[in-house]
Amino acid sequence: MADDLTIRKTTSADIEPVLKIYDSARKFMRSYGNLTQWNDNYPGMESLNSDITDGISYVGIDNEGEIVLTFVLLPGRDPTYDIIYDGEWLNNKPYATIHRLASAGKHPGMVKACVDYCSKLYSNLRSDTHKSNIPMRKALQSSGFKECGMIICRDGTLRVAYQRSI
Repeated sequence: MADDLTIRKTTSADIEPVLKIYDSARKFMRSYGNLTQWNDNYPGMESLNSDITDGISYVGIDNEGEIVLTFVLLPGRDPTYDIIYDGEWLNNKPYATIHRLASAGKHPGMVKACVDYCSKLYSNLRSDTHKSNIPMRKALQSSGFKECGMIICRDGTLRVAYQRSI
C-alpha cells in the first residue's frame, strides 16, 4: 500500500478528514493504554491551521483518493529537542522533525511510508512519542529510528526521543 500512496502538502480542503484521523488516532492510543497523549482534543483545528499556513503539514492519499495519513515535517531546529535526558542524540547535524503522525488505520505501513518520504528530503530525522505509545515506538524502530533518550515537551510532559540518520 505504501507504494501506492501519494504524499502532498495539506490544504484547507483537507481539514475535515485530517481532524477525523486525529480523532481516530486518539481512540487508537486509548485502546492500547496510552491514556494521556493527545488530550484535550490536541491536535485540533488551531494547530492544523497553523501547520497548513506554515507549510509543514502533509497528507497521504491512497489509490482511492482517500486521505489515510497525516504528519508534520518541521525542518530545522526544534527547541524541545535542545536538551535530551538519559541518553544522547546520534549526532548534532541539521535535522527535520516528524510530528503529529497519524493514520486512518486502513492500510498497514503508514509510518514507514511517512519516514520513506521524509528521508528523501532529509537524511537526519528526529521524532518523539509518549512512553505508553507502544505501537508508534515499534513502528519508529522498525523504520530505522533509534531510541536516544527523553525530552520534555512544551506542555511539560516527557516523551521518548528518536533519531534516524542515513
